[in-house]
Amino acid sequence: MRWVTREKAKVDRIACPWVISRFVDKDAQFFFVPAQEVLEYAKKNNATPFDTPGAELMHYEEKGYEYVSFDAIIKKYALKDPALLELAKIVRSADAEPPDAKPEGPGLEAAALGFRRIAKDDHENMKLQFPLYDALYAYCKWRLEEGGKLEHSSN
Repeated sequence: MRWVTREKAKVDRIACPWVISRFVDKDAQFFFVPAQEVLEYAKKNNATPFDTPGAELMHYEEKGYEYVSFDAIIKKYALKDPALLELAKIVRSADAEPPDAKPEGPGLEAAALGFRRIAKDDHENMKLQFPLYDALYAYCKWRLEEGGKLEHSSN
């Protein structure tokens, strides 16, 4: 399937392709276009738009709480993996300002902005950041499975 969003991605627009390719569409193809062209591109190329105004898979509010596009994908595709739901909290904390922000959020945002600056384009940005999301997902699994006690070294 084809998927399209706005160019110059940082957090949510990289997290979305990660969750799509890992949990929704293993053969996904991603396209990044200027913001004003996303919906037209989607129509002309039979692509699913995400994280852009007017798209179904976009930030939304529910019961006074703001969710990001990553959440919209989880909701639409009924993804129930507990570690993925924990990762969603980190992505939301990096891309929005939830009242229950996770402490990992600012670090993810900083890394995403740094990757965007060193990547030559959005596809390279995805390639660089996907291992970060794989690691955060593994971290979330570990926190849930092991109780998440942080190990401290005695140096």
